[in-house]
Amino acid sequence: MELDKRQHAEPGDGCLVGVVRVPVKIVALIVVLPVRVVCDLLVAFGRGVRRHVLRPLFVYVLRPVLRGVAWALTVLLKLVFVWPWVGLWRFLLEPVYRHVLAPGGRLLYEHLLRPLGRALSRIGRGLLWLGGVLYRYALTPVGHACAWTAAVLWRYLLRPVALGAYRYVLAPLGRALVWAWRVAGLVVRTVWRAFRLIGWVLLGWPLSRVYRHVLTPVGHVVREVWRTVRATVREVRADVRKVLFGGPGREPGRSRARTLGSTTAVGDTPARETPLRAPQG
Repeated sequence: MELDKRQHAEPGDGCLVGVVRVPVKIVALIVVLPVRVVCDLLVAFGRGVRRHVLRPLFVYVLRPVLRGVAWALTVLLKLVFVWPWVGLWRFLLEPVYRHVLAPGGRLLYEHLLRPLGRALSRIGRGLLWLGGVLYRYALTPVGHACAWTAAVLWRYLLRPVALGAYRYVLAPLGRALVWAWRVAGLVVRTVWRAFRLIGWVLLGWPLSRVYRHVLTPVGHVVREVWRTVRATVREVRADVRKVLFGGPGREPGRSRARTLGSTTAVGDTPARETPLRAPQG
């Protein structure tokens, strides 16, 4: 009855809306509400377990256990990697350095290295003085003497010898070589001209005469004969076309094909053909 009252109370709702809304509410009451109740119960149960079970277990059991394990691992690592080296340095290396190496080093420096350094420095200062004396009183005079000797040798021996060799040996030899080169060039040119003249007399002139007086007339004769033969062939072709086609018309289509070695057809530019005259009688 309450559902009917709400339906009547809401204006503007049709029958279709009422038919759809009632099953939806029934499904929500039967399916959604129990699921929501179960979810709320699970959430409340989880909160209770976390608050009253897991948190006290972590605080009073797991955390002390983890702290104990961490302390044990720290002690173990220190026992293995830190304390042996600390003990070695504190009880062995440091006493050895303090009571053996340091006093020995001081004694070695005081009684050996410092006197040896002083002796070496004194030896170096004697050596430096000796080098200065040698440079000043030995090497410098020897260097000046060598330079003076080289200048004298160059001025009075090497330079005159070099000038005399250039003037009386190298220059005449060079002039002789130049003259011999020029003479050889003249000889080669003369021999080449002689060979050219002989070749012209023996081969060039006879061949030119043969070409001018034999081959050229023969060529003219052959050209005239070829022209005559070609003209005759054209006249015969014209006669044949006249007999076959009844007039001097163009050649048939098959004869208008391209000639060998040409880009134009035979019939594109036909030669002027003179028809045979009719026989008189």
